[in-house]
Amino acid sequence: MTARAPQSVLVTGASGFIGRHLVQRLVERGCRVSCLVRATSCLDELRSAGVQLITGDVTDRAGIGRALDVSQAGIVLHLAGLVKALRTDDFARVNTGGVDAVAGACADRAAPPVLVAVSSLAAAGPCVAGRPRVEGDSPTPVSAYGRSKLAGERAAAKYAAGVSISIVRPPIVFGPGDRGVLEIFRPIARWGIHVVPGRGEYRFSLIHVVDLVEGLLLVAEKGERLDRSGSPGQGVYFMAAEDEPTYTELGQAMATALEKRRATVVHMPRPLMRLFGFCGDAMGRIRQQPGWVNSDKTVEALAGSWTCSSVKARTQLGWAPAAALAERLRETAQWYRQAGWL
Repeated sequence: MTARAPQSVLVTGASGFIGRHLVQRLVERGCRVSCLVRATSCLDELRSAGVQLITGDVTDRAGIGRALDVSQAGIVLHLAGLVKALRTDDFARVNTGGVDAVAGACADRAAPPVLVAVSSLAAAGPCVAGRPRVEGDSPTPVSAYGRSKLAGERAAAKYAAGVSISIVRPPIVFGPGDRGVLEIFRPIARWGIHVVPGRGEYRFSLIHVVDLVEGLLLVAEKGERLDRSGSPGQGVYFMAAEDEPTYTELGQAMATALEKRRATVVHMPRPLMRLFGFCGDAMGRIRQQPGWVNSDKTVEALAGSWTCSSVKARTQLGWAPAAALAERLRETAQWYRQAGWL
């Protein structure tokens, strides 16, 4: 996928955090970009980028087929999904049914496009025996979100005989425009407080959105594909920064990024964490809008370390983060301040 040989690319989830960065990069590369979007999405940024907007639902296989007809895409980058939801059924409908619909629509074409589906480290589950996850490990998701993403991967695999499909499982993704990691930055910026679940000894992998986007493009161009035999890890990639901080260390790194001497760590006992998760569920139902604090995310936070190895992506694709984690956190903090989010 180069400027010398423009590709026609269809992106789902283009109006989301990762999607906006991906579309911008594709446009910079000279690709012909089409985006499957909902009518209710905020589309001003995409319109200003000059991409083709196709209204549709990611769970509608026929609608996706029409989008493929219009776009004539040779590559489909499937990002659309739910990270938080009021009901477990919503995760299954979008994160599983959406992948099935997109992969099925690709399979329906006479010349199926390459499909890169973005899953999550949550589909693999937390670390086992204290070592980072690798692609060939047996998945053991612990949350409804993680189970829905793994089911989506398995839905995609049904079409592997006729479609070139790859799966990318990012860990925590952060960067300009992200509101998830903002919730960790905000109390440090305002009060110098970093709330840590439990004792804070668990370790986490992260990836900056710009580095993830470059990885997705490499996977689309030359990545390994799923095969019909279902070989463990075949066609699957993890991508993460080299550093794997504990949650306590992450807060201190964020304090440094915010030019603060240090953050005061407040350890939240596990029972209190669970209570906050249930309270978040209740508030979400009252507001009819899921929040970042909820019982499903609490389950993940208390499940152990969440780290993954990028060795496969580095050796097969030549992928590597363009900057260290500390620099990426500093860039993100600066963007939050300039945007007035902190």
